[in-house]
Amino acid sequence: MTGIYKFAGKLIEVNSLYGLVHDYCAEYRAEGEPDFSVTTTREDIEHERVSNARSSEREGIIRHNSSDEQLEELAVYRKIAEQMPRYGTFLFHGSCVAVDGEGYLFTAKSGTGKSTHTGLWREMLGERAVMVNDDKPLITAAAEGIVIHGTPYNGKHRLGCNISVPLKAVCLLERAETNTIRRISRAEAYPMLIAQTYRPNDGAALAATLPLIDRMADNVALYRLGCNMAPDAARVAYEGMK
Repeated sequence: MTGIYKFAGKLIEVNSLYGLVHDYCAEYRAEGEPDFSVTTTREDIEHERVSNARSSEREGIIRHNSSDEQLEELAVYRKIAEQMPRYGTFLFHGSCVAVDGEGYLFTAKSGTGKSTHTGLWREMLGERAVMVNDDKPLITAAAEGIVIHGTPYNGKHRLGCNISVPLKAVCLLERAETNTIRRISRAEAYPMLIAQTYRPNDGAALAATLPLIDRMADNVALYRLGCNMAPDAARVAYEGMK
């Protein structure tokens, strides 16, 4: 099955074995001459099955067995992420909320509470706060600015929308008894930025990714937030970063 979708300003032709991925990406359907295409195989699906199993074992999480159709959804996004650095764009693991048209991106190890925290922002700010992507947004790091994009790959609760906004800040989130926020240096933030970026298997794509991370680190404000997940955490974070 074939469809064309627009992610981060690029038209992508997706050739799949099953139809589920096309339903999953329906909000991003587009027309025109694709910038590139991806095609999935049964080997790609098996690769995702093994990768999921290893990830579950490493994180100590019990996941339900995914169907071939669900695994193909992951395989498609992995193939897209492998291609995107050629266009100045990379995949990042985090939860991004836009306020008044500017993106605030929270990142942390799995299970720390990124989604819970951005949920507090939405409760506090109401319609001013819009979820861009709750799990795996795309980030374009261009000379004229850093832009974060919604994609259909937005977490188990499907929180996000098809928008692109300037990225104002990246915040490293960690659990703490009291809510505190401080500006941090690129050197302090960099290990987490690297860890949370999808690093392509292709050598050329990986080489293209690293300068993009550098550009993001140099052109957005970087923070560390100690957060107890009480509603006041959103106020502390927003006032510290706005």
